Amino acid sequence: MKLQVAIDLLTTEAALELAGKVAEHVDIIELGTPLIKAEGLSVITAVKNAHPDKIVFADMKTMDAGELEADIAFKAGADLVTVLGSADASTIAGAVKAAKAHNKGVVVDLIGIEDKATRAQEVRALGAKFVEMHAGLDEQAKPGFDLNGLLAAGEKARVPFSVAGGVKLDTIAAVQKAGAEVAVAGGAIYGAADPAAAAKDLRAAIK
Repeated sequence: MKLQVAIDLLTTEAALELAGKVAEHVDIIELGTPLIKAEGLSVITAVKNAHPDKIVFADMKTMDAGELEADIAFKAGADLVTVLGSADASTIAGAVKAAKAHNKGVVVDLIGIEDKATRAQEVRALGAKFVEMHAGLDEQAKPGFDLNGLLAAGEKARVPFSVAGGVKLDTIAAVQKAGAEVAVAGGAIYGAADPAAAAKDLRAAIK
């Protein structure tokens, strides 16, 4: 299982600083949607230039103009881009077309999708590299939230998937047991007093 750090900071400088601290312990560096909106596509280029050996994941959350938005992110240096699972099939297919042209990949983010397992199978058929079983920050803040729903959907879908939303040291073993290809940790790393140590501990917890 790969480890992905989600960088939900708001400046290129802060993103580069965090990436520099944790890169040796992670496989994928994700640039969060707020970061890309705040800094533009240049943050993708900056991080890819700083860490050319890492997979750079641009969380574009594209909902329309799939081919165009994916193309500009790939040209900026992204290896993976996200399209929302609620987008039209033509939008996902367009992004996949751009990915094939660049030899890159599309991840379909299932945030807000009720029946994640069914939609996962549908978008995988459209060419998604993998799907992201994702609970957003707002959903995680609700009373009673836990990862079990995401893990169950991943197990049921039987397609390659990642898990994002509440991945931390005491849940990462369950994420791996569910069969996830990627565990996405955000706050558990960037919110830690020592992000490098937090990333190292998460990496060590992956069997």
